[in-house]
Amino acid sequence: MSHYEIVAICRQFLFDSCNRKSESIQLRLGKMETRTTSNQQAEKDEKMSKTMKKSLLAMNCIMLGVGNCGGPLVQRLYFVKGGKRVWTSSWLQTAGWPFLIIPVIVSFIHKTRNGKEAKLISLKPSLFLPCAVLGVLTGFDDYLAAYGVSRLPVSTSALIIATQLAFTAGFAFILVKQKFSAFTINAIFLLSIGAVVLALHTSSDRPAHESSLMYYEGFFMTLGASALYGFILPSIELTIKKAKQQVTYSLVMEMQIVMSFFATAVCTVGMLINHDFKAIPREARNFDLGEATYYVILAVNALLWQFFFLGAIGVIFCASSLLSGIIIATLLPVTESLAVLFFHEKFQAEKGLALTLSLWGFVSYFYGEIQQMKKMKRERDVGLPA
Repeated sequence: MSHYEIVAICRQFLFDSCNRKSESIQLRLGKMETRTTSNQQAEKDEKMSKTMKKSLLAMNCIMLGVGNCGGPLVQRLYFVKGGKRVWTSSWLQTAGWPFLIIPVIVSFIHKTRNGKEAKLISLKPSLFLPCAVLGVLTGFDDYLAAYGVSRLPVSTSALIIATQLAFTAGFAFILVKQKFSAFTINAIFLLSIGAVVLALHTSSDRPAHESSLMYYEGFFMTLGASALYGFILPSIELTIKKAKQQVTYSLVMEMQIVMSFFATAVCTVGMLINHDFKAIPREARNFDLGEATYYVILAVNALLWQFFFLGAIGVIFCASSLLSGIIIATLLPVTESLAVLFFHEKFQAEKGLALTLSLWGFVSYFYGEIQQMKKMKRERDVGLPA
């Protein structure tokens, strides 16, 4: 082989090596650009997801607030103005579930128009069964709550319902391993003490036409409703966490439809046994505010309670069952004020003390949450795990 041929071969080898290196560098750059684009897209999606979740949380808090304050007031109005059917009142708390079909359909149409694969009914049997069981429990809880409202002033029953937070916290600790800060424990303690203070003054606000026995029945029925719903909220959170499918807000609405359907079925059986369906026309004719107003009150009652239940499960989906319980407890001052305003209920010193303790608990909880958020932000800033 001549000298020129050896030089030519070396040149060709060097040229090929340079080309391969150039192609490798371009490939790496391309991968880096793709990875950067993917990361940017992931960050953008995560940001949109967080924004959407915050918006959903705010919307559900508003619905929970409207239902939590308006539901008991309209329910009490039914009893004050001549309504006497407890099973009917409990039935109305979940009978508004057909209203939820509309947003489910709207969500389905929106997804299909955006080219996403969607099903009108996405609830799987593995999720359907626990929702059905929770629905049955909700039906009995509705009856306990309605019985309490039929016997107690709204301001009293609302203060008793505030004890639900303690039950929710306890069951959340057992079922979903909810972690507590010192501020959360303080809030639970204060709300519980407020209910005890209220219980000590017992029947000083007892309506004139009721016996002490009826008043005590209402008190303990409301306390039972508080305990049962305190169990239901963490159970819903556990069901969502254990779901063997992707949980979206549309699916949450489907879950609420199933729970409300079975709760309504339980109350329907009670109405049939108690002959409430036959009594409704007669009760409407004798209603103090008129027959037409009677049916309007029933419809508004059903709608407000759907706001409450959808708001509660929505807050659980976006945050936790404990936060849902906290919101219910902290709306107490609004319900108290509206009850005194519309029904001219008495507001004794014991109620004032219970209300003060509840507000103190509310401030304690949210102060703790703010401190926790600041701590997590500091840990992220220095690169430590939150």
